[in-house]
Amino acid sequence: MLFSRANQVDDVTLVAAFALGDEQASVAFVRRFQDPVYGLALSVTREPALAEDVSQEVFVRAWRAAGSYDPRRASVLTWTLTITRNAAIDAVRARRARPATDATLERLIDVALRSDPGPDDPEQRALTTLESERALRRLRALPPEQARAVFGGCTAAEIGRQENIPLGTAKTRIRSGLRRLRDSLKEERRDGSPPR
Repeated sequence: MLFSRANQVDDVTLVAAFALGDEQASVAFVRRFQDPVYGLALSVTREPALAEDVSQEVFVRAWRAAGSYDPRRASVLTWTLTITRNAAIDAVRARRARPATDATLERLIDVALRSDPGPDDPEQRALTTLESERALRRLRALPPEQARAVFGGCTAAEIGRQENIPLGTAKTRIRSGLRRLRDSLKEERRDGSPPR
């Protein structure tokens, strides 16, 4: 094993070891990022089972792309959340033909607040409910145009066409929304939320 204390290394070193196939680094990478990945996947898909499938796909995609990760372009968390967003959009797109509007996003929030969190295991139900509430809080904290860009199930080009804005503006909305999500995750960690 390359790292006997993989969960104690910084994110960039962890990705490098993950790219090399180090088993401990792989486990540490998944543990470190599983909650933000699942939270964003759940925010986009609104379905716990689909969010779990997306999360698994994200870690496969991250492992495949880890060798090309460039820390000058984005933090590991932002890179991982970008992969998550893309995988979640792919999953949503496979299930529906039209992108989300503000009204659709609000309906999704309302349904999510009333929906059954799923598993029969009380502990798992509580964790799913808690993560859903956190994801919804993050979604509501975003300006509507960023929420649509991040969670609407569209590529940047589709957002540009749908909202009649330049491609660069659509990409900026996506990046800004993901940055706000990343910052809110960091703030939750600082404020004493359980480590993610």
